[in-house]
Parts: sequence; C-alpha cells; structure tokens
Amino acid sequence: MTPAAPAYRRLSVEERRSQLLEAALSLFAHRVPEDVSLDDVAEAAGVSRPLVYRYFPGGKQQLYEAALRSAAEELHHCFDEPHDGPPLPRLARALDRYLTFVGRHDAGFSALLQGGSVVETSRTTAIVDGVRRAAAEHIYSHLGVPDPGPRLRMTVRMWITAVEAASLIWLDEDKQPPADELRDWLVDQFVAVLMVTAARDAQTAELVRGALAAET
Repeated sequence: MTPAAPAYRRLSVEERRSQLLEAALSLFAHRVPEDVSLDDVAEAAGVSRPLVYRYFPGGKQQLYEAALRSAAEELHHCFDEPHDGPPLPRLARALDRYLTFVGRHDAGFSALLQGGSVVETSRTTAIVDGVRRAAAEHIYSHLGVPDPGPRLRMTVRMWITAVEAASLIWLDEDKQPPADELRDWLVDQFVAVLMVTAARDAQTAELVRGALAAET
C-alpha cells in the first residue's frame, strides 16, 4: 500500500511570518540585499509571491527591514552573558557568539555593515546603530560602570567599530585567522585600548586598577 501523505497543516499568521523571515534571512546571509527578489524569497519558502505580499505589503523594503530586525535581535542575544566570573572571559564568550553569527551570515553581514545598499534607509541604519549601542551598554554593565564618561564611552565605541572592521576583513580573508585566534586578539586589543585611555582618564584608570587588574 502507498503510505498516506502527511496531513496539510495551515500555518498561523506568526508561523507563516516567521517562515518567510527565515527564508529571507537565509538569502540575505549569502547575497547582498539588492540581489534578492521577492520571487527568490517565495521560492525559498515554498510559497507564492502574492502570499509574500500579503504578509509584507510594503514589498522588498518592508521584508528587508523585518529581516534586519530579526537579525538584530539575534545579535543582541550574542551579548547576553551572565555577570559571573571575570569580565574578560565573559567578553570572550560574547565574541564567540558574535563571530559565529558573522560566519553564518557572511555576505549579508558585509552588505549590512558596509552600507551602500539600494534598500538602505534611515530606519535600517537606526537598526544597525541600535545593535552597536546595545553592545556598548552590555560592555559597560559587565565592567561595572553605570555612568561611563566621554573618554570611556569613546574607547568602547571605537573598539566596537574595530571589531566590525576586523569581522569584515576576516570574511574577506576566508575566515583567517581561525575564529578563536581572532577572538583572543580582539580581547587583547580591548585591554590595550583601555590601558591607553587610562593614561588620560581617571575613570578608566580606576577601572583598569580594579575590575581588570587581576586579568592584565
């Protein structure tokens, strides 16, 4: 006897939306946004183009922004780390998750950070900037600094920019050096820039003498 075909299950609105976003993210992970069409998303999700429009009536722009928000939420979670143990190992674990995300999204990550996409808007820029600011807030929290001064804020934000630049170069260099070596190098750079700033800023000097003293 021929086995019965599995019963068709109608997806809920949220399930269908999640399915479409997952398909879009998969495409954006390997191709720059302007090279992805709604037909591509429909084909990847196994649905019709009109169905994609039903859930994203704003078309490709709305779908891209929704996918970007979904990716941003995933990036936020990269920095979710318990406040247990020394701060530098915590930072290393967060970087492990971040580099895993970068490696998975590859070309999509490059397009996202390098800008210049035809679908880039002030809203997409704000989403990306929100991830950077959230990363900085996580770092201040793990360092035990509730009210960072301007020099410490600038140091942390400059380091985050350096991490992004290193990630792009890492992808361009076929993910060399290995991710664990890159992670350790970025942690060492974080300590180095803090020590440079400590020579000019009392708040950062106190931080280096206190929270990071045992690790440096």
